[in-house]
Amino acid sequence: METPPPDAHARELADTQAFFAERAAGWDARFPDDGPRYAAAIADTGLTVGQFAVDAGCGTGRALPLLRAAVGPSGTVLGVDLTREMLERAAEHRADAALLQADCTRLPLPDAVADLVFGAGLISHLPGPGTGLHELARVTRPGGRLALYHPVGRAALAARHGRPVTADDLRARDNLFPLLAATGWKPLSYTDEPDRFLVLAERV
Repeated sequence: METPPPDAHARELADTQAFFAERAAGWDARFPDDGPRYAAAIADTGLTVGQFAVDAGCGTGRALPLLRAAVGPSGTVLGVDLTREMLERAAEHRADAALLQADCTRLPLPDAVADLVFGAGLISHLPGPGTGLHELARVTRPGGRLALYHPVGRAALAARHGRPVTADDLRARDNLFPLLAATGWKPLSYTDEPDRFLVLAERV
């Protein structure tokens, strides 16, 4: 499992913060119709009332009210993001969750506390993705789940950025499944469609 050198890790974090900080204010307006897709993805995770859900890389918090609806008032929802400006938007619009500014590769959480880690658009922003997936596994209980999600598929996402899908795409099944298996996860399902990318895995 690769771990980026400390300086490289810090640079990646700083670049990610800068990228999202300047986009936070207009982020929701860019993707106004994603709510039903998020709801469908969360429904497919198997999250139930009373459980503990972590939204890793929560951004402006679009998933937080949907996670709250799934776990009910007896459950716990935690939104974690690296970027203060994104969390400010999340606090403004999605107050029904605890919010934490933190690096998802170094979470200040105990072992085995989460029933679900939901990561929308997360995997491509983890410095050293294997390290990040291992850390998400650490905070998830055995039998808990990881959901790696994006409201469009790989081809649509690549086209949005003006490039083709390539064989080295981390989200490709043949690349992602071995990485999950090496970092404490059992892959359960893989969906890559024009309007949905969703990978589910179980903590082993």
